[in-house]
Amino acid sequence: MFTSVDDVTARLAETGYLASPAVATTVFLAARLGKPLLVEGPAGVGKTELAKAVAAISDARLIRLQCYEGVDESRALYEWNHAKQLLRITAGRDETWDQTRTDVFSEEFLLTRPLLAAIRGDDAKVLLIDEMDKADVEVEGLLLEVLSDFQVTVPELGTISATRRPFVVLTSNASRELSEALRRRCLFLHIGFPEEELERRIVALKVPELDAVLAESLVRVVGALRAMDLRKVPSVAETVDWARTLLALGADRLDEEVVRASLGVVLKHQEDVDRAAAKLELDAV
Repeated sequence: MFTSVDDVTARLAETGYLASPAVATTVFLAARLGKPLLVEGPAGVGKTELAKAVAAISDARLIRLQCYEGVDESRALYEWNHAKQLLRITAGRDETWDQTRTDVFSEEFLLTRPLLAAIRGDDAKVLLIDEMDKADVEVEGLLLEVLSDFQVTVPELGTISATRRPFVVLTSNASRELSEALRRRCLFLHIGFPEEELERRIVALKVPELDAVLAESLVRVVGALRAMDLRKVPSVAETVDWARTLLALGADRLDEEVVRASLGVVLKHQEDVDRAAAKLELDAV
């Protein structure tokens, strides 16, 4: 999949994803060792985008399981098309149950969900299990067989094993602690807020029309905001949004008036806006 860490860095950059050495190294090892990659970090730092970028550079199909409270086996693995099964049983009412059962529990009536779809077929796939920490603890049990042996057992059909393993990325915002059994099966990567120089490069890549001096001031202000005791500090995605906002406003400098007018782009709670407006010293940044 990749020849070296530098190859990962260069190919991710081609998709617009600027990876730090730690990110590039861990992606290379996950691909080389065939291990799932567990990526933790605050929202908006590029965890999901990393999976999308890997799919793009490897010409693989992206299969996404979006986790939420209440997601279960029928949403993650598979379920049977009960309405279609009922129609088939009704149509074959003169048949014995043994004759009908062979049909209604066949591939034609199976609704494939992300985990099962990821291990079927010979095409290249990236399986993204997004926001794993939002799912119930029981869902982790469903993943253990998939992530250990890359196989799924469907009682009516038997065990389905992968002929070509997908590249697996699990993301977590660390809102709850994931089990040690799940962590043991993965390589771990933490993506935090980038260094100032890397964030400037990201802004320059995503919003190339923005003046370089203004972009530098913007990144410094965002860094100052992150140093404050805020309810939610700005993410990288919000830094990019702010850069686009300044461009749309036609701002040529980041003065107090511009900052106060546009703080709602990067801060999402009124108490954070009030605290930032009171504490920001724009002359210092």
